[in-house]
Amino acid sequence: MNYFLTKEAVLKWLETPSVYHIKRDELYELDNEAFKFLKKFQNNPPSSPFSKGGMGGFSKNENKFIDYCIKEGILTTEKNLLKRPHVIKSPKPSLRYLELQITDRCNLRCKHCYIKPSSPPFSKGRMGGFELSLSRIKKVLSEFEEMQGLRVLITGGEPLTHSRFTEINAMLPQFFIRKILFTNGLLLNKKILKNLNVDEIQISIDGLEKAHDSLRGKGTFKKAIEAVKNAINTEFEVSVSTMVHPANLGDFDKMEALFKGLGIKDWTVDVPCITGRLEKHTEVQISPDKGGKYLAYGYGDGLHSGASGFACGVHLMSVTADGRAAKCTFYADRDAGNIKDGLGECWQRIKPIKLSELKCDCKHIEICRGGCRYRAKLLGDSMGKDLYRCALYNHPFNSPP
Repeated sequence: MNYFLTKEAVLKWLETPSVYHIKRDELYELDNEAFKFLKKFQNNPPSSPFSKGGMGGFSKNENKFIDYCIKEGILTTEKNLLKRPHVIKSPKPSLRYLELQITDRCNLRCKHCYIKPSSPPFSKGRMGGFELSLSRIKKVLSEFEEMQGLRVLITGGEPLTHSRFTEINAMLPQFFIRKILFTNGLLLNKKILKNLNVDEIQISIDGLEKAHDSLRGKGTFKKAIEAVKNAINTEFEVSVSTMVHPANLGDFDKMEALFKGLGIKDWTVDVPCITGRLEKHTEVQISPDKGGKYLAYGYGDGLHSGASGFACGVHLMSVTADGRAAKCTFYADRDAGNIKDGLGECWQRIKPIKLSELKCDCKHIEICRGGCRYRAKLLGDSMGKDLYRCALYNHPFNSPP
């Protein structure tokens, strides 16, 4: 019997050989023997005999492994002619998550937005003026895939305002990476959802109606919730991100019940950095002692993970709408070069931060990973403490046992 990698499975060689299930967002680490065995099914034509030595049957252990892979959705007997990318060793640390800001244009002017308005201004209600070209986006995604990347986070501004979003969407299926669209939901209608080539949609909801609308504008909460429901009904995985601010502190228990009731996959809670437009809107700023404890809310695995012994973002890089590469979007003013230099070259210029280098001294550092380095920088020292995360772990109701 012939076996094939499923349409959702792709081999990745990160720090260890692995196979990644794109739809389920599951990464399976393999030993060299298992990796070599699965590689037989990578790009073989349907007529090839996928059996030991090219003929005969599989061994007992191989059949057991095949059964497991079929159960996990990694192997199938259904023929497919998908041409997968070459598997080569990734750089170390591996670049697993790419924040791709395709535009800094937006259809809202949220009070807590970190993006500063660009010049020249666009139409009323829009900010920013940069967007990545179609050719640049394709090149970046190709390089990211070649570097064994796992997830691309398609962001803005509002990514749906990109002038060539339809064409960007059309190219996405050719890449064996998980695609996650970040959106405020206002433009996410049923027509777009019907043809959208992403695996997950993250929608920003910053409180219940009154609190959310106080940041994003009247009527935006109802439109965001409608977008969530429409996306779930179209069978997309949906996650939600929430920023803590003074107006939504009483909403978190009700938000949790609402999101779980709707079937939200992941709920990410964070505190906005006091930069960009938030610098002028002091009414939505919140202190560490008041806001930090709300970081205990949220559930799920989040969109990018860390590594033992390292601070946040060890596997993450951002590309901005004007073509710069940086540790994350907050660090756009301290970029690591331009994507014209090549994604791999930019990645080599970003040095991971070890936890031992931080001025953190509490017992929760391996869990907390020092919090947000940019937020620590705004608080006075880029290697110092993120006091919002400190408030979370030092709060008597939130401290891990």
